Amino acid sequence: MADTRIDKARGLLTPPEARGASPWTALGAAALAATGAMLMAGVMVLGPGVRFEEPAVAQPLFPNG
Repeated sequence: MADTRIDKARGLLTPPEARGASPWTALGAAALAATGAMLMAGVMVLGPGVRFEEPAVAQPLFPNG
């Protein structure tokens, strides 16, 4: 009985088999990093003090009503 518990514990302690890395995983990680870098660069260029003014109200199409 003790031997089966030891065998089970040894089975749980063995490292899992490493699967081959997918090139799609690396491509996705690179795309995510590039997107984050572009978003952070946009925040740095615009900065917190940038304001976008509201455009003036457009003239009506028919000024006489």
